[in-house]
Amino acid sequence: MRRTILSATTLAVVALALTQTTAANADGIGVSDPADLGHGVDLRSVEVEHKARNVVVTTTHTNLRPSWRTGSSGSVFIDTDPDDRGPEYLFAGGFFQGTDYNLLAVDGFDDTSPEPVEGSYRMRVDYDTEQVRFRMSREALGSPEEVRVAVRVAGTRSDGSETPTDWLGAPRSWTDWVAQ
Repeated sequence: MRRTILSATTLAVVALALTQTTAANADGIGVSDPADLGHGVDLRSVEVEHKARNVVVTTTHTNLRPSWRTGSSGSVFIDTDPDDRGPEYLFAGGFFQGTDYNLLAVDGFDDTSPEPVEGSYRMRVDYDTEQVRFRMSREALGSPEEVRVAVRVAGTRSDGSETPTDWLGAPRSWTDWVAQ
């Protein structure tokens, strides 16, 4: 009979690998973005999870701060229809304390009269982890089979001037489709 003794380090590595897997009832992707904006709203990565009840988009930033002086805000454009060019939804909000957010129905990126969506959705900003979590019920999005997102963020400098807009990838570019 052969016995194998695993070191504490080996067990820790195995445990870490097992905890980093995506849940079995959801599909998801993660996309990174370069450090290209000298502001606390600089977008570094986006994770999209298409779960059984919700679509969750988590953005990670560099030096995200709660002060209103940052003017930090972001927009997640959600495409739910592969046959219709452009987004059907826009989740937008401020990333500083005391600001608000909204999920809107839109007809493309340049829709000038978006309509508020009824349903369950929430945005949470965590300054310790420098992440913003956008959660939308699948029902509020029309229960799509798959989704993809485009993400844009911006802020205000200490002199009051606007920062350049930081898109995930090229402006108006999409992540891959994520099935439920």
